[in-house]
Amino acid sequence: MDIHIQLADMRYIDSCKEILQNSDLGKAYFSDHEKAANMLTYAVGQENVYVALDENEKCLGFIYYMTNGVFGSYPYLHIIAVKEEYRNYGIGRQLMKFFEDNASDSPSAKYFLTVDDFNPRAKKLYENLGYKCVGELTDFYKKGTNCYLMMKRRW
Repeated sequence: MDIHIQLADMRYIDSCKEILQNSDLGKAYFSDHEKAANMLTYAVGQENVYVALDENEKCLGFIYYMTNGVFGSYPYLHIIAVKEEYRNYGIGRQLMKFFEDNASDSPSAKYFLTVDDFNPRAKKLYENLGYKCVGELTDFYKKGTNCYLMMKRRW
């Protein structure tokens, strides 16, 4: 699918919130509209959110990452979400490529993300993209939910 990815601004908050809240991640952690809007508003203000847009500037997905989010040194993917009807069109892969191409200048970069045990499709996608599980965090974000810490090396 032909998309372009650009830095998000405030006009995309509502679209990102809707996409997030219709994802497994959003249902688990961001079902409260105000909490989701506040988190996204903060992240957009920090210039850490990028949106995937179609040719009509419709938001199909987004990625939220921090360039020094792990140990103050390594890029950390906080959230990636694609609008439900546009999943399986490669948008998630394009957003992941954008993250890896833009989150670090280091030729030997390491990239980190976490994925919850209730989201095996996402975990499989990350594994297919070269991410390896480097740890399991029991009850990390939510009691009763295990979270896998995943890492990819650029080299």
